[in-house]
Amino acid sequence: MTDIQIILASEFSLTVEQVAGIVALIEAGNTIPFIARYRKEKTGGTDDVTLRELDERLSYLKNLEARKAEVLRLIDERGELTPELRSEIERAEVLQRVEDLYKPYKKKRATRATKAKDAGLAPLALFIAEQSQTSGEPLAFAEPYINAEKGYDTPEAALSGACDIIAELVSDDAEHTAVLRDLTRKRGSIVSEAADADEKSIYEMYRDFSEPILKIPNHRVLAINRGEKEGKLKVKVQTDAIIAVGLLEKRVIKDRCIFTELLKATLTDSYKRLIAPSLEREVRAELTERAEAEAIKVFAKNTENLLLQPPVKDARIIALDPGYRTGCKVAVLDEYGKLSDHATVYPTPPKSDIEGAKRVLRRFAEKYDINIIVIGNGTGSRETEEAVADFISESALPIEYTIVNEAGASVYSASKLASEEYPDLEPATRGAMSLGRRLQDPLAELVKIPPRSIGVGQYQHDLNQTALDRALTGVVENAVNRVGVDLNTASASLLGFVAGIGDSLAKNIVAYREENGAFSDRKQLKKVPKLGNAAFTQCAGFLRIQNGANPLDSTAVHPESYAAAELLLKRAGVSAVEIAGGGIPDIAERAGDPNALADELGVGLPTLRDIVSELARPGRDPREDAPPVVFSRAVRSIDDLTVGAELTGIVRNVVDFGAFVDIGVKQDGLVHVSKLSARFIRHPSEVVAVGDNVKVRVLSVDKERGKISLTMAPEKQLKT
Repeated sequence: MTDIQIILASEFSLTVEQVAGIVALIEAGNTIPFIARYRKEKTGGTDDVTLRELDERLSYLKNLEARKAEVLRLIDERGELTPELRSEIERAEVLQRVEDLYKPYKKKRATRATKAKDAGLAPLALFIAEQSQTSGEPLAFAEPYINAEKGYDTPEAALSGACDIIAELVSDDAEHTAVLRDLTRKRGSIVSEAADADEKSIYEMYRDFSEPILKIPNHRVLAINRGEKEGKLKVKVQTDAIIAVGLLEKRVIKDRCIFTELLKATLTDSYKRLIAPSLEREVRAELTERAEAEAIKVFAKNTENLLLQPPVKDARIIALDPGYRTGCKVAVLDEYGKLSDHATVYPTPPKSDIEGAKRVLRRFAEKYDINIIVIGNGTGSRETEEAVADFISESALPIEYTIVNEAGASVYSASKLASEEYPDLEPATRGAMSLGRRLQDPLAELVKIPPRSIGVGQYQHDLNQTALDRALTGVVENAVNRVGVDLNTASASLLGFVAGIGDSLAKNIVAYREENGAFSDRKQLKKVPKLGNAAFTQCAGFLRIQNGANPLDSTAVHPESYAAAELLLKRAGVSAVEIAGGGIPDIAERAGDPNALADELGVGLPTLRDIVSELARPGRDPREDAPPVVFSRAVRSIDDLTVGAELTGIVRNVVDFGAFVDIGVKQDGLVHVSKLSARFIRHPSEVVAVGDNVKVRVLSVDKERGKISLTMAPEKQLKT
């Protein structure tokens, strides 16, 4: 076992054997979804989220070891690698420590210290630093080092140059830096002020702002960063320089000597000129990295919850994408998401042709047996909803309506993918189709949109885009593979997220399907161009074939376990045909003792349990456990809201400081983190998730600013 595996085992509370198995699987090229689902014996049942985190940490630790080796080599080539330094570098647990230890040996650009060294002042600097001279005048000791040619033409100049060398030596010392870094983290503050004192901006709360580094929350770090980037704020890290320099003096100054006062001034210079600016950059980078990591984590969780919202089956939909000047685009979808008809209506200003819109709705509703109307929540949503609600009331047709978050619909409608899918439709109609399909199958539709455009995070455009993309891609992959994909109906966009496939193979699968007809057997996948055995192993278990040649192809049982599944069915006296009839609920009871059965079948207990679960409920959709979609709200406008009113809403976004809830009006209401529960919570995600149906009470309404404050806490809490 390697040191890295031991570290990972400790950090993730796993056995070293589990970690060794996981690392071996990852290094062999297996995908995270495949490892999580089909290699539980080796991983001990570690879930996909933990596996991704472990993979990230594994990469960091490998990079750390590689950097250590590189630094050791570079210092050794200089002939300055001592056993003590080697030991310090090898013991380093973070990259920052390695860089601190390497700093004195780095090749530097020209500095005041390098200039002084070039003038031969290093011996004088070392003499001063020894602090052994207790008598005499400092200038007298500097006279022999005068070097007019190099710009040090007086004793004072020579002393100053020597002090520059000492200042740099102090700033390069890893132990001094570590102590002052700790002081900055614990005692420092983030301070901001308006860049233009006379200008008003959205960053007013940060106009004259200070908060301890230890306490500043992540969302404020990101807000301040954005304000600085936009030129609205000036930001700095403030630490008590007197305390910092005092710490340096205790560490550097020994017994009093003739250079003591000179050294004190040098330490002040070293801190203010060299150490403090470096630590400010470091600490701000740390805060940003921490804030971005948390924001990405929240964004990823929100995205996962959004993707895993339950599909509304048998929904025959009229989807409306509201607008003002250009009207509302209407798309009619059958229960399979196929476009049946489309039109444009104008229930919104400036035309306000409500009656004309109702006539179109009635015609479509009756012709296509519509049971649900979907309305996008963007511009013109309120007026459109009023027209739809009136139409349903007047028509007495058995139709419900709901509001759908349209974030990212415009991105999809104008994309190359949308153009390829529907080349004859204008973008607005494609957008309306997307809204309707989001209700029918959120996962299948939302994978067509870049995750960052779905709108369920905060400051996503300010985050590290590489890290954000990596995290969100992982979330989409986890969701798609957890649910499973119908091989004969899935789009290339959806297939591309299946383990082991990717965009290129996804297009090949669709092309093969179009040329040869529906797949009847999973083994046919091997006939798809460039889909070899390795890709087949990774993807096969996540792809479903309904009514195929082998009933097991409709389940999550992997082909490598078919022999075991067939023996299990035989042992239980059941025909595989019964799988297609809805499963075999009592398969576990029929099969007998699981331990003996696992030995007989030659599989591990985790695999056996998964096979039994699949045979009992084949192709079960985990989204069935999610809260159902809410239809038709009584409140339609911010004008309808009254303080104290109790409403039902849908959580649209979860951020560090609270949750935004759609209560049926254009603006989502905010439930501040302090109003989410009667108990103390550290983060809103402890209580709510995107897609949750929640009961809220209106606390305040600011119609002028369009802000709605809500609470989910018990009423008695408000009175305390």
